[in-house]
Amino acid sequence: MRVQLKGLKRTTKTLADGSKKEFFYLRATGAPIRGKPGTPEFMASYNSAVATTRAVHSGQFRAIVAKYKASTEFTKLATKTQKAYLSYIGRIEQEFGSMPIAAINDPRCRSDFLEWRDGMSATPRAADYAWTTLARIMSWAKDRSLLTQNPCEKGGRLYSGGNRAEIVWEPEDIRKLMAHASPAVMAVVILALWTGQRQGDILRLTWKAYTGRAINLRQSKTNLRQSKAGGRRVSIPVGETLRHFLEGLEKRSPRILVNSRGRPWTEDGFRSSFYSACAEAGINLHFHDLRGTAVTRLALSGCSVPEIAAITGHSLKDVEALLDAHYLGGRVELAEQAALKLESRFGESAGRDF
Repeated sequence: MRVQLKGLKRTTKTLADGSKKEFFYLRATGAPIRGKPGTPEFMASYNSAVATTRAVHSGQFRAIVAKYKASTEFTKLATKTQKAYLSYIGRIEQEFGSMPIAAINDPRCRSDFLEWRDGMSATPRAADYAWTTLARIMSWAKDRSLLTQNPCEKGGRLYSGGNRAEIVWEPEDIRKLMAHASPAVMAVVILALWTGQRQGDILRLTWKAYTGRAINLRQSKTNLRQSKAGGRRVSIPVGETLRHFLEGLEKRSPRILVNSRGRPWTEDGFRSSFYSACAEAGINLHFHDLRGTAVTRLALSGCSVPEIAAITGHSLKDVEALLDAHYLGGRVELAEQAALKLESRFGESAGRDF
């Protein structure tokens, strides 16, 4: 029976005489493993390298990072969120992995972490994400008495790009995109406009979710207090326009939305195609802005806050905050609707003087 040894890597090198030879080493430290695989010498060398690595790392920050990645705090995150975290955790381990835990417990170390974050100021959003990830690991470790302090509390942000909630796609933006985007890309955009759902949930929609009268789905977005299956369920009634659009799509896959080759979109693949089309059209908008645009369209159509929340899956509080603070401030259409309602209730047409 062959046993898979954790952290063992193999490489093949060409010797001076032209022959090839396999070499084995421990991935974490690069320590060579001597002997032939399967022999007592090989196993003794492997076990010795692992024991040495554990002894070295046990008092280092990388040991805390390893425990965090194995914790439910991390493993219950959505797969996409885990992937994003791991990209920043890799940077953190490279910079601070060998830092002694005792040094982290010294209040003076905060300046080291801030200096590292500020060194990424050329990409402020990435710097903020890296800092947030580091702060979360520190907080988790402090809560479990692995650290006596969290030196990354309240570090502020470098990025100040404003709140995108106030940004919506105007009809002219949609027309520009249609002139440059493929039908496969526009199909995703259209479904976003009529459902108000997130990109990932839209791309994962299957034909089974469409009943002919409604689209039923469970939203996938989660947070640390929710399980992966804890997203909100929504049922979106399908009107004539959306039904005509859906029934005009060719069923080339169990997924409703497919790329130009008839294969289900990957999020990375769609993102690349979408933003390429936006660049060609001269549009500086994000896909997520379509979600806010859907809220705006529903409100301008006379929908109430509960009605909007029932379709988009927002909480009532979130819908109210979005409409009040961002989407409808200064909208001429809404002001005109309000003026007409006021006139019909209190104006001359209603038999009143004032």
